Amino acid sequence: MHYDQLTQSWPDFGQRISAFIQRLGLDSLNLECDHCALRVNSNDAANKLSQEFEKYGQVISNNMINGRPILIIKLTKPLMLNGLEIYCVELPYPSDKVYPQEGWEHVELVFPSNAENCEDLQQQLLEKAPNLAEILAGNTDIKVKLSSPKGDNERLANPTIAFKSNGICVKVHTHTIEAIIASEQD
Repeated sequence: MHYDQLTQSWPDFGQRISAFIQRLGLDSLNLECDHCALRVNSNDAANKLSQEFEKYGQVISNNMINGRPILIIKLTKPLMLNGLEIYCVELPYPSDKVYPQEGWEHVELVFPSNAENCEDLQQQLLEKAPNLAEILAGNTDIKVKLSSPKGDNERLANPTIAFKSNGICVKVHTHTIEAIIASEQD
């Protein structure tokens, strides 16, 4: 896995993610896409990508989350997704899980909210996007996962709802990745 391969695969990934966001009905909410994420299966691939990405931005966070390092790289030139500028890339080092395909895996959308937990976030999201009711109830082929990932020094609650289908994922959370990183400094 190399940076060039990622840039070549971005247009296809972007089209698939944009279509999925539309299918979820989240496109009408005008949410910010604060970062996108990769999946790799080896520390060697993560190290190589980290070095390559440093040519196009800088690491703004290197934090342990769920027992593994996760880098956040802020790009000098954003990736474009259907008119949205995405400046941050999440590069997690692999865990024990092996991914069927390395490369782009998900984007994260910011739903501004004061939700402190996933249940509150789910309720507030349903108020703005009632079409998600069947999906959140588990009545479709879209998998839903609720989580509250937290880095070692983070002070902001950032409940997250992940929607997965056909090898891609859209996550909705309450704060931007840069706000979460800033909370580590408080």
